[in-house]
Amino acid sequence: MTKQYNVTEAKARLSDLLKRVERGEEVMIARAGKPVARLLGTAGRGIGRDALDRPLGLGDI
Repeated sequence: MTKQYNVTEAKARLSDLLKRVERGEEVMIARAGKPVARLLGTAGRGIGRDALDRPLGLGDI
């Protein structure tokens, strides 16, 4: 189950949220109760450092 946090709470707890993501959890961030972003870890997803260094295109979002 993905845990959801509002923007203010996510800002205050960013370090904790990143630890959760490193453990394989997904974190949803919402504004006014509507999801606007999802934090995912890179491990096991075929996303390496090279992919993180290149600019994102519309197909990547």
